[in-house]
Amino acid sequence: MSPEEMRVLFDYNAWANHRALEAASALNAEQYTRSLGSSFPSVRDTLIHICSGEWVWLERFEGRSPAAFPDLKHLDTASALREHWSSQEAALLIFVGTLTQQNLDAVMEYRTFKFGTYRNPLWQSMQHVVNHGTYHRGQITTLLRQLGAQPVLTDLMHFYRERSAGAAA
Repeated sequence: MSPEEMRVLFDYNAWANHRALEAASALNAEQYTRSLGSSFPSVRDTLIHICSGEWVWLERFEGRSPAAFPDLKHLDTASALREHWSSQEAALLIFVGTLTQQNLDAVMEYRTFKFGTYRNPLWQSMQHVVNHGTYHRGQITTLLRQLGAQPVLTDLMHFYRERSAGAAA
């Protein structure tokens, strides 16, 4: 995986997160926090999990191993979460923007919350972050449908098509 390919994946990840937050913004407060019995109870909790996971992994990428997810339950609206997430996203994209092939191939070591210490190339962990977000955004799509709300497309191919159309314009 090249640095440019990684930048495209993280651009996609940010694009998809924005679209998921946009869809969640159409929910009322009760819908946003309603427990629906998914991996995480609500749309809010699933979005918070994605945001928290990205924070944990950026911490790990930068050589730290946090002991827990941040407590973001006070972010009780999609707009509050978007505001919080924006600076974190900027830091992540700055990190991704500075990567070299040597950085991506370097083995990182980090401690997980429950399963001990692991070592793997940075590029593998970075691909995991994007895949993790994709997995949970898929859950958000299902939750939105259960709430009778309109989900948005967050497929990678849709991102490529939109990006290609924008470049052609």
